[in-house]
Amino acid sequence: MNKPLRRIAIFCGLLVLTLLLRDNWLQYVKSDSLATDDNNRRVTIARYSTPRGDIVVDGDPITGSAKTSKSGLNDLEFKRTYKDGAMWAPVTGYASQAFGANQLENLEDGILTGNDDRLFFRNTLDMITGKQKQGGNVVTTLNADAQKAAYNGLKARGAKGAVVALEPSTGKILALASYPSYDPSVFAGNSNDDAEAWKKLQKKYNPDDPMLNRALRETYPPGSTFKVVTAAAALENNLYPDADTRTNSPLPWTLPNTTTELKNEGNIPCENATMREALRVSCNTVFGKIGSDLGKDKMIAEAEKFGFNAEQFTPVRSSASVFPEKMDRPQTALSSIGQFETAATPLQMAMVASAVANDGKLMKPYMVDKLQSSNLDTVAQTEPQELSQPLSSKNAQILQSMMETVVKEGTGTKAQIDGVTVGGKTGTAQHGVDNSENPYAWFISYAKVADGSSPVAVAVVIEDENADRGDISGGGLAAPIAKKVMQAVINAKK
Repeated sequence: MNKPLRRIAIFCGLLVLTLLLRDNWLQYVKSDSLATDDNNRRVTIARYSTPRGDIVVDGDPITGSAKTSKSGLNDLEFKRTYKDGAMWAPVTGYASQAFGANQLENLEDGILTGNDDRLFFRNTLDMITGKQKQGGNVVTTLNADAQKAAYNGLKARGAKGAVVALEPSTGKILALASYPSYDPSVFAGNSNDDAEAWKKLQKKYNPDDPMLNRALRETYPPGSTFKVVTAAAALENNLYPDADTRTNSPLPWTLPNTTTELKNEGNIPCENATMREALRVSCNTVFGKIGSDLGKDKMIAEAEKFGFNAEQFTPVRSSASVFPEKMDRPQTALSSIGQFETAATPLQMAMVASAVANDGKLMKPYMVDKLQSSNLDTVAQTEPQELSQPLSSKNAQILQSMMETVVKEGTGTKAQIDGVTVGGKTGTAQHGVDNSENPYAWFISYAKVADGSSPVAVAVVIEDENADRGDISGGGLAAPIAKKVMQAVINAKK
């Protein structure tokens, strides 16, 4: 063979070898990732070739599946449907033929489609018997009545806001509402109508941002509700031994290293007030000075025991609430009354109330009780898990008595429930440059029933841009919603 032909033969041989290597790489090394890649059309076709399993609340499905019209380019057989979609969207998320999935629909997609490895035995049995593969179910911890009370309460206000309710002893999420919301059904398919519905829900076209999960993903200045954390820090660090010792709180009080006086709202009895009285009337000076006296390190440590500065996974991710780590003394004072850079999700503030109600023990919040196969066998069960111990049982009971005073005869009287002991804390959080915009209205609370147990803790935040500034208060706007949610949980347990 002459030299040119030999070179061509070698080159062709190298090309064949390269093709063989590439073919083996694709078939054996990359096969699993390619088979499950969302850009693989076969994956999408398979996902929507059978009805999805359901997301379940109180034994009833809040989702479903419907046959689609397989016309034109649509080769997907089933699409997702939702019952009371807007109310449940912060829990379920969406599953769309065109836009994918998020939240529980995404995180538990393997169970819902029947493709999870834990369903292998069930799928094998169905294949042997000739039964069509079916998805499993996601059974939530949610309480339907509490969710309805939360969502309808926000909707009636007609303002942006969120509600989270927890079971203090376990961490179960009982309600998770956000308003305004959206119905995932309207873009569950892949038609032009679905695309148009999706577009209208995007923040670019809808400033109210209805697809934002305000309960988990939005952080707000918590205002005076954070004083509960500051009170816990004072008790845990022995700054004051109980709720009724007079504090060293002059009036007026000037922020350390400044000439700026920290103001209280109105003419309230804050000079050297006890912590009970200071929480009842919401004294900025008392709790600002407590934070300054304790110092940033002790305040940071206490806030982080309650869950600040860490993301929470329910399993849906919740944004990290923030208690700033870089502060001088005046900034520490402001942060200790929920101002400066302190920011919290509604979930976080529900966790604060829950830990106090549960005698100082904070349980990890979760919304999935169990996963089931299509024949309702339990595939996985969530066990309650202790997250931290922000305060001792003794100090938690002291703080409970303080929060109960707030509801009995303080700023939270609108949360009172006949025959039930309610503890709470209001908050009116500054908002905008130089407090130029309407403040946020907060209320955190818990309920204790006759046997001494606490079945529910709640956090409510309201952003009412249209309300009269003078009418905005946590006790006036948020407390009535919290009351209805607590009543719903208590009545469901009777």
